[in-house]
Amino acid sequence: MKCVRCLLQLRCLRLVGQSSRSAAQCGALLQSAASSQPSVLHQSQHQVLRHFHASPACAKSQPEPVHNEKRVKSLITNDDLFERVAKDARTKAMFNKVMDIFIKRDIRRRGHVEFIYAALKKMPEFGVERDLAVYNKLLDVFPKEVFVPRNYIQRMFNHYPRQQECGVQLLEQMENYGIMPNMETKVLLVQIFGEKTHPMRKYQRIMYWFPKFKHINPFPVPQQLPEDPVDLARFSLTRIANDLDAKVIVYQLPCTDVTVSGEEITLPHIVGTQSPSQMELLAKHNPNRPVFVEGPFPLWLRKTCVHYYILRADPIPPDEKVEEPYDPERCLDYPLQLDLDLERDYGDQESFDVEDLDEGPVFAMCMTSQGDQATLNQWISGLQQNNPILGKVPTLFRLDAGPRELQGAAATESGHSHGPEAETLKEESPHEEEPQNIVEEEPRRSQGMKQ
Repeated sequence: MKCVRCLLQLRCLRLVGQSSRSAAQCGALLQSAASSQPSVLHQSQHQVLRHFHASPACAKSQPEPVHNEKRVKSLITNDDLFERVAKDARTKAMFNKVMDIFIKRDIRRRGHVEFIYAALKKMPEFGVERDLAVYNKLLDVFPKEVFVPRNYIQRMFNHYPRQQECGVQLLEQMENYGIMPNMETKVLLVQIFGEKTHPMRKYQRIMYWFPKFKHINPFPVPQQLPEDPVDLARFSLTRIANDLDAKVIVYQLPCTDVTVSGEEITLPHIVGTQSPSQMELLAKHNPNRPVFVEGPFPLWLRKTCVHYYILRADPIPPDEKVEEPYDPERCLDYPLQLDLDLERDYGDQESFDVEDLDEGPVFAMCMTSQGDQATLNQWISGLQQNNPILGKVPTLFRLDAGPRELQGAAATESGHSHGPEAETLKEESPHEEEPQNIVEEEPRRSQGMKQ
């Protein structure tokens, strides 16, 4: 009872200066508390305690639906900032504009980690995935001198791990695209994370290994591939044919012809390659055994996929193989055959378990935009000028569905599938068709090196 009276007195003291009505109410409450009716006392005690414990601070701490809506809107704006700003054009200028908008929006750079992750995903769409200046500006989004460890304990326990992982992810994307950091990148990493941190170690590893591996590929692929299909086919065949004496021949250029009936016909390009050693193998081929035209086989040049076809034959049976002696002057630096009379022990094994798989000789290769039998027949007719034996050898076509046929099969709703064509014998003689616009290039030995 004393505790209840004390609480009521405190409540009355707080309400003294408000109004006389409130003072009267406090007096009535005190009188009711001192009365002998326990039920009324219990009810008044319950009501007063509930009003006494309620405070405006607690009411303010409860989230309101308006604040939730603002928070959701802020998150949506952060995620869709690139989509809203760069609606019309996706260029480097628009990408820099989005970063400037985020930097000026909040001085504390709130949500910078989420923004950097979103920017790394959007970089290929804007075409800035290989721009070092954009990566440095994206690093500049981090707040400076905030995540730097102050002592060895913070440095040992991975100070601010989420921000450090974001910095390492940015450097890994630079590494995947082959972008080498510069001194500005190092200065930014030191200002953001400090000297001995995970992003700084990642930077040091990149700077150590990239100069070593920069020119290690003897056959580099340029960043910008030729747009002309003939030049692209010539470049691709040059990479496949690992022979400096191989000649690239353009049998047919792409053109559009009009027939007598007025129908337009688009002729595809046909580019082939053949080396002198392949011509010698084809000249020694048995005319009773057929040759095969197979393909298409894919070849990836960065993000571009091209297809090529080959002219090959089955492996020679073991009983028909004739071993020719090696020419000692063929290679003076590395002899192809060694006759060493060495003393052998009884424990030496004369036989070696080596799996030698003979896939058969390849006589020529070509690239064309249309891989049908009629187009490849023109290629065989062009090869016959330098290889007369093709007029006596039967030619079989083993053609799979090309890229255009596969796209057509996926687009059609009917259940027809463009499966591989059966092996068909070439009906028309190669003497009947003569190729047009045959351009023979010089062998690559005169170029001095493989491009």
